[in-house]
Amino acid sequence: MRILSTTFIIIICVSLTACMSGDQINARSLKTANRSVSRIKDRLPTELRIEYEVSYWTLRDSIRDKNEFLDKVDGKTPEEIIALGKEVFRERKNSGFKSYVQYNNWDQMITQFTQERIDQGRSSKSTRPPQNGSVLYSL
Repeated sequence: MRILSTTFIIIICVSLTACMSGDQINARSLKTANRSVSRIKDRLPTELRIEYEVSYWTLRDSIRDKNEFLDKVDGKTPEEIIALGKEVFRERKNSGFKSYVQYNNWDQMITQFTQERIDQGRSSKSTRPPQNGSVLYSL
């Protein structure tokens, strides 16, 4: 009996794991989509993370209707989201969208966002107390 119950639990766990798509967005709601995007982004190589994140939020900005947006991103892989983001960028750039006029192409925009992210990491000050035993923070 014990072997049967253990086997049953293992089968359930394996089937649940198999049903989950690890590299696809689960867009049942905005909350699950955002959580899914965050989880996928953490698994991507460093050089693709910002491009993936920018693509996702570019899509979100371009599709105002929540249900239409969720339908568009549901089940998409990072590569598909990036391709959709590039398409939206191209359309907006060609139509003279104010935020994109300053960029010659998608790669230039991603490079600038990457540099800004690196600069943010360098300039952020620690809020931890000094190591000399004092509890006073530098303001």
